[in-house]
Amino acid sequence: MTAGGTAAALAALGLSQEALAQSGLKLGPPKPFSFEALVAQAQALGAKPFAPPPPLPADVLERIDYDAHGKLKYKPEFALFKDGPGPFPVTFFHLGRFFQTPVHMHVLDAPGGQGRAREVLYDPAYFEMPADSPARALPQGAGFAGFRFQESRLGDQAKLPWQGNDWVAFLGASYFRAIGELYQYGLSARGIAIDVAAAGRAEEFPSFTQVYFEPPADGSDTVVIHALLEGPSIAGAYRFSMRRDKAVVMDIECRLFLRKDVARLGIAPLTSMYWYSDKLKPGGIDWRPEVHDSDGLALWNGAGERIWRPLNNPGATGISAFGDRSPKGFGLMQRDRNFDHYLDGVYYDRRPSLWVEPLSDFGEGAVELVEIPTDDEIHDNIGAFWVPRAPAKAGSSYNLRYRLHWVDGEPFPSPLARCVATRLGRGGQPGQPRPAGVRKFMVEFLGGSLASLPFGVKPEAVLSSARGQFSYVFTEAVPNGVAGHWRAQFDYTPEGPGPADLRLYLRNGDQTLSETWLYQLLP
Repeated sequence: MTAGGTAAALAALGLSQEALAQSGLKLGPPKPFSFEALVAQAQALGAKPFAPPPPLPADVLERIDYDAHGKLKYKPEFALFKDGPGPFPVTFFHLGRFFQTPVHMHVLDAPGGQGRAREVLYDPAYFEMPADSPARALPQGAGFAGFRFQESRLGDQAKLPWQGNDWVAFLGASYFRAIGELYQYGLSARGIAIDVAAAGRAEEFPSFTQVYFEPPADGSDTVVIHALLEGPSIAGAYRFSMRRDKAVVMDIECRLFLRKDVARLGIAPLTSMYWYSDKLKPGGIDWRPEVHDSDGLALWNGAGERIWRPLNNPGATGISAFGDRSPKGFGLMQRDRNFDHYLDGVYYDRRPSLWVEPLSDFGEGAVELVEIPTDDEIHDNIGAFWVPRAPAKAGSSYNLRYRLHWVDGEPFPSPLARCVATRLGRGGQPGQPRPAGVRKFMVEFLGGSLASLPFGVKPEAVLSSARGQFSYVFTEAVPNGVAGHWRAQFDYTPEGPGPADLRLYLRNGDQTLSETWLYQLLP
């Protein structure tokens, strides 16, 4: 199709001539679309065995390795919506060795989630591509690996040119991520998690295979996409409504249909990296003081309790389940924002925190935290998601709504003091022999009601564990002159084999002053 033919096709779709006529994108024939029809398609697929898409030439994809893929740059002049409607152009990722499942992109003719859709047909001309690139051997219409929304074309282009800056990206299986308030990518979210660390089962990675872009309504800064999810055990339809403001906020509606029994169905899954932090001091593994995208799991349970669980890099894969009913939210957070604690130009101190806010009742189940050993920062070794209590059986369906907040802090801050540091050392007292196997903990809390404690009043450290002994327990103000900055110190002597779960909060009389600190001490 010529550029002129493309312009006519776009005009037929109802998109403005000025906005898209110069895009040069090649489009397929129009087909009816609605979100309800996408749900019906997912339901029909869920009732049948999985049929993988026709494979692309595997030898070609394998030759598009990391280096070759990095040279395939999408040309901004071919961006979808580069002249509107809406402020955010869309660019696409190329297929390759690490992204082999083709995703077919479609543009709708109007906002509102129904009308007609045309596929944006893959063409190598969309990409800067070396003459000897193996990508030139892919067939026309091969599809794309994913997409991203660029920053606003209506913003300050000298400060933040849209051609080189994006704020949300979908790439690989059902993975996606967004920048937060500090203009930095970090952890990822996923459409669904299937059998993560499930005994005797291999993890499954369903993919978004069809994506539909709504043209934004006049004056709107919200972008809406629809996506079809397909995998051996599941099919689903998703609607994402995404807003780029100070933070990035995504409203997600998903309709899921199980083809097979699933041992661990992870809803609203988050994926992150935790290698090490200052709570333990591993010797000589790296020059940086800390390396992590997230440092803890935050929970706001259905009973209203606020909980903070520092992350571990365990010696073996571990799963922690936090049973709940109708949770108010959970998230993997990056609380430590001090650059000097990382000293790295990749800006771990700016990585976003990601909070899940249920918009429909999640019912009864558990937030499950998966921690996998890692010896490098290149591996995402942390997962967190909601697992319904009811078994995920073939033929089951789910209708869920939730909101993702990609933020600096937390979208619903607690009036209680929050935990800001966990430090471990050898137990015992200075100048005396240190007893074997005893751990000393120093847990810091900041803000909330601690800031208004009367002079001379010390908060009480309330400690509990199913086993083991506590000793040398006391609290003190951190001697840095910061109001409301306190720490609890104690020794813990384990009893018996296996991990030990410790619980701590601060109180004054019958007044709770802090969130609940949970810690899993590994052998």
